[in-house]
Amino acid sequence: MAEMSYQDRRSKLKNYFDRTAVDAWAKLTSDAPVSGIRATVRAGRDQTRQRILNRLPEDLTGKRILDAGCGTGALALEMAKRGANVVAVDLSPKLVELAQERIPAEERQNIAFHSGDMLDETFGEFDYVVGMDSMIHYQSEDMLNVLERLAERTHQKIIFTFAPSSALLEIMIRVGRLFPRKDRAPFIEPVSEQKLRDLVGQPKLLHSWRVSFTLRISSGFYQSQIMELRRFS
Repeated sequence: MAEMSYQDRRSKLKNYFDRTAVDAWAKLTSDAPVSGIRATVRAGRDQTRQRILNRLPEDLTGKRILDAGCGTGALALEMAKRGANVVAVDLSPKLVELAQERIPAEERQNIAFHSGDMLDETFGEFDYVVGMDSMIHYQSEDMLNVLERLAERTHQKIIFTFAPSSALLEIMIRVGRLFPRKDRAPFIEPVSEQKLRDLVGQPKLLHSWRVSFTLRISSGFYQSQIMELRRFS
């Protein structure tokens, strides 16, 4: 992985959320009425969040979970309700502030919100890592490096999403570039499931981890795929 590439993309994403699209994302992640296109995105994100939760135990008491790219905190809150101690990290200070404003203090006692890098080793070790739509902006080699670094500090599962490569998604990305800048992310990097499986399965890379689950979510302009990695040794 080219470290500057990762840092450069992080910088652009932070700028996107903090200066360009924070109001749009605040509305998208609320119950406020939205346009038809945004409604499909909201529905897709809701479905993805629930599917990720389905891959975690109902009782998470005492478990440490990293929510990598926590956004406005909806997933972190649900995991905390199950008893988990959640470290919720997002590179956008404004989204983190919004999450803290939305979640009552008594409901976020088990959530530690941070604005920063999801790879920061000072956050410690975890039983589970979840990354909902936080890696879709990185090229496959960069994504693999992120997964490797997270795997070093994770004991059970890493559950993340990626943008599944398809003709439909490529068309949507092209169409999306016609929308106002505040309504779209600066870049999405589609990757095929097979390529990602091949990268994960390379000798000496994530050698004690295996792909244990995958599921594609399709909801209008929201196209995402969940992949679960489980530690086997």
